[in-house]
Amino acid sequence: MKRQGLEGKAVKALTIAGVMSGTSADGVDVAICRISPALRKGGAPRVKVLGHRSFAYDAKLRTAVLAAMDAKQTSAAELTRLSWRLGAVYAECVAVTARELKLKPQLIACHGQTVYHQGTAAPYLGQPVRCTWQIGEPSLIAERLRVPVVSDFRPADMAAGGQGAPLVPMLDFCLFRHAAKNRLLLNLGGIANVTALPAGCSVDEVLAFDTGPANMIVDACMKQLYGRRFDKDGAVGARGKVFDSVVATLMKASYFSAPPPKSCGREEYGEAFVTRFLGLCEREGARKQDVIATATAFTAETILDAYQRFCLPHLGQKAHATEMFAAGGGTRNATLMRKLREGFAALGVRVATTEEEGLATEAKEAAAFALMGWLTWHGLSGNVPSATGAERPVILGRISLA
Repeated sequence: MKRQGLEGKAVKALTIAGVMSGTSADGVDVAICRISPALRKGGAPRVKVLGHRSFAYDAKLRTAVLAAMDAKQTSAAELTRLSWRLGAVYAECVAVTARELKLKPQLIACHGQTVYHQGTAAPYLGQPVRCTWQIGEPSLIAERLRVPVVSDFRPADMAAGGQGAPLVPMLDFCLFRHAAKNRLLLNLGGIANVTALPAGCSVDEVLAFDTGPANMIVDACMKQLYGRRFDKDGAVGARGKVFDSVVATLMKASYFSAPPPKSCGREEYGEAFVTRFLGLCEREGARKQDVIATATAFTAETILDAYQRFCLPHLGQKAHATEMFAAGGGTRNATLMRKLREGFAALGVRVATTEEEGLATEAKEAAAFALMGWLTWHGLSGNVPSATGAERPVILGRISLA
């Protein structure tokens, strides 16, 4: 894997804590990994997850994070305070993980909490602007733990013409590429994203993009209708009736037919979308459990549609030899996973989770940013331009020294 780097920079193995808090805003995942150089020239770095922990946001912090994401209006003071509070939370999560696993990270790679992401350009003050913002003060993490921190990964890709997402395909390529099989990697966080790896592909042949919402719509509806954070085990969705007319109406949105590269977030599938979705369900006479069932079915349909529109043509003639590995919180929704397994089985694709390949589903995104932190520390580019749309490979992130 030939990537841009800094001449003369010694590349060595490091123990790195990757820290991820996603668009579901449910908490923090920490994965402590050993990242090592490739065994051969042109090969991919080696990633070994040594252990991981997950931490839920407390109710007040989650409310503040969600309010910042969906805010029509807020203050600089509120966002600044939240960023520093999150920095302290991330530091504590890494400290607890390191203590419990009896491991000492040499570097921390912290994604931060996305409060706004606009992957495509829109007019602002007379000029087209694309932008992204992840908060969680890295200098506070570095000072409290006395370990260097790599953060702010997405802006460099956007500055190079990319959408700043998805970034996880670099890990997918390093861990899951197979010489003889096509592989799909599906992440089910707040947003769903997929990586398509043709058999024996190079990094330039990776296709990856956000397919649409994953847990985000179900979680929002569960909160409004049941006062719960999520549909545990998919139990509510399993009891309801799916209103196919609602799913069909939502699938007409231009995002789903737009070709990659593309990314989305709470800006597209936040409060306004949920209000529209609930309105469509109400007009059909849906009960509460029917709303959750329909939201779950909609999520599955967006993923299946994305595979058939974009991944299948990309994988080419060997598409029959394709297997999918899912990760993220959505894998715990048995109803969603059943719909995906049934839908993909009809297309000749076997669906499993990353656990089958030795990677805990909750650890994947955190491990991805551990890898990106390792690449940044060594002056190596970490984006996949074929996934993000960037004009070139670039070094991602900023370093805060202890």
